[in-house]
Amino acid sequence: MSPPEDEIDWSKTTWDGARREQLYRWRKLSLYEKMRAVEEMGVLAERFAQNRERRGQRTIKPE
Repeated sequence: MSPPEDEIDWSKTTWDGARREQLYRWRKLSLYEKMRAVEEMGVLAERFAQNRERRGQRTIKPE
């Protein structure tokens, strides 16, 4: 039998459980880590928009 730490917490495998886990992990981050994550998400969003534009797909331009 596997040790308890290897057991799956099935409550985290639902939509609500996964969302709760995301929020829990986000709250554990420091302010610096949160700001850095937001900046990285912005850069990634810009890169996705550039790729879509380059392929001739529709994009939504932020104002």
